[in-house]
Amino acid sequence: MSFLNLENKTYLVSGVANRKSVAYFVARILEEEGARVLYSVRSEERLQALGRLLEGKTVFVCNAEDANQIDRLAKQVGEYCDSIAGFVHSIAFANFSEGLKPFHETKREDFLQSVSVTSFSLVEMARAFKPVLENNASVVTIGISSTLVTAENYGYLSPVKSALEGCVRNLAKSFSQDSEVRFNAVNSGPLKTSASAGIPGYLENYLYAEKLTFRKRAVTTQEVANTAVYLLSERSSGINGQGVVVNAGMDFNYFDKEVVRQAMRPEK
Repeated sequence: MSFLNLENKTYLVSGVANRKSVAYFVARILEEEGARVLYSVRSEERLQALGRLLEGKTVFVCNAEDANQIDRLAKQVGEYCDSIAGFVHSIAFANFSEGLKPFHETKREDFLQSVSVTSFSLVEMARAFKPVLENNASVVTIGISSTLVTAENYGYLSPVKSALEGCVRNLAKSFSQDSEVRFNAVNSGPLKTSASAGIPGYLENYLYAEKLTFRKRAVTTQEVANTAVYLLSERSSGINGQGVVVNAGMDFNYFDKEVVRQAMRPEK
């Protein structure tokens, strides 16, 4: 028996976009550990694009921006199986079609759409899935390790992800009234994902963040997924309402001598 004891448990993983996405890595580990994985993707188009990657899997379609579709997803999952041991919320969206702008120039509609998809969809999924979740189920979302950092290239996603963390804590409290369902976030350092590639200027920040890690090597998607799976398991039963940082020490190494030396070099 595996230490994680995930055999024959059923989980829903939402947000699989491609083979590089955190959600896909989490699903793959769960299956390797003997769990049954149900998948949720954003659209029929995305499902077709994933074709061979999810061939033979149980896949549902749900646009997390639509509350009705979230309710439908919960109903479909409930009809498919009696209960699930938890779900993964790996969903985020920000509109950068006009490029980066100073935060004070953020459009109301863009900000509210991002909050709806990235943060509040977790609340709506929790509410919809409450009748389907086992009493000690675990819910894990994917955040960022630097929500308090005003990274220019991350735009308004930083406060939106901060809102996601707030939702995690409040859901943990709310569900504790009549269950032992846990809610946690994996707050990841910069990753090499297709979604990240769409953020203007992301590569420079990724390389800078890598220099700040103690090991001088960026955190990997596999490492983030490993932590998510641990939080889904009963072995993490004492962790609730938390944001578990996985960034190889990046946020404690600002004064690394190599980084300081590079920053203080005189301009030519």
